[in-house]
Amino acid sequence: MTLDVSIIGAINEIDAYDWNQLVDSDNPFARFEFLHALEEHHCLGQAYGWLPQHIIVRENNQLIAASPMYLKNNSYGEFVFDWAWADAYHRSGIQYYPKLVTTIPYTPATGERFLILNKEREQELSLILINSALQHAKALGVSSMHWLFTNENNTDHLKNKGLMLRLGCQFHWNNKQYRDFEHYLSFFTSKNRKKIKRERRSIINQNIEIELHNGASMTDELWQIYHQFYTSTFDKKSGMATLSLAFFKSIGQTMPDNILVLFAKHNSEYVASAFCIRGEHTLYGRHWGCSEEFDNLHFELCYYQGLEYCIKNNLSRFEPGAQGEHKIYRGFLPTKTWSAHWVAHPEFNTIIRQHLAHEYEGMQYYIQDMQTHSPFK
Repeated sequence: MTLDVSIIGAINEIDAYDWNQLVDSDNPFARFEFLHALEEHHCLGQAYGWLPQHIIVRENNQLIAASPMYLKNNSYGEFVFDWAWADAYHRSGIQYYPKLVTTIPYTPATGERFLILNKEREQELSLILINSALQHAKALGVSSMHWLFTNENNTDHLKNKGLMLRLGCQFHWNNKQYRDFEHYLSFFTSKNRKKIKRERRSIINQNIEIELHNGASMTDELWQIYHQFYTSTFDKKSGMATLSLAFFKSIGQTMPDNILVLFAKHNSEYVASAFCIRGEHTLYGRHWGCSEEFDNLHFELCYYQGLEYCIKNNLSRFEPGAQGEHKIYRGFLPTKTWSAHWVAHPEFNTIIRQHLAHEYEGMQYYIQDMQTHSPFK
């Protein structure tokens, strides 16, 4: 048996079926359709600093493993923040960019980064993917190699390889076989239960209606309305809306059952939207935008509607995105996230390793402190 490892510059060099054979059903962001839409519809490339460098492993011409990887000339859209590292390099007169990252662009969701056909060979093929990434990093002469939002198995393999681990925190929800939203709230303390009921009641009092759509029910007009809300959020924050209308339309057509778009209407006019993607067991909240401000509408559209959707559809988890301590009293509890890092420069390698050890202690304390704010009885 012959193993062939290569680097490809576009995912369409691989057959969609072959790629998706490697992808877990609860990892929709790693599907061919999602990654191809990013590349095909101008969400990546030189302009945004994301150049595909995917690792492909074949055995007797069959695709048996892969890892989505990108050459970066900035740190935008990663959500594991290394701006301080880049600044330290700059002040020392050393180039930090370019670097390599293995992640899903613009997506702070934990998932498999080592896509493997035969899980019985996971350890062997994970090591091949790690070594291939490191070899490519050294061949290109980049400053560093980063694996972001790795799942537990991937993190273990990276740790065993001796790579530096970085601990982060998000706020996730787990379904305890709740019958409905009222049953869910029955596990809350009285104070928090009343607060959520008051917030939800205010939506009704403001005459706001909610619509839910999957990819199949989204029309061109609805996608246009949604995308205006999506871009408006970045306009307000002086950010960059990197996901094109064509990207959203594409995944709406190619993975319609994975798409959940929520709209709010007031006086028959659309005033806000939220965008989610679902896997087999998990709902992932991603984007929000509005044209008018209404009390508690963000909480209703981004959290409470998603929670109801998960309960109704027997989904196990709801990951509503990065950051947000305000999510705690709504039942989203602190959850560890992981990344792994290789730094070429010997002195900076030592400095960053020491920094991460100190940061780990602080993050552990933060997570423990956040746990004490749980809204549950």
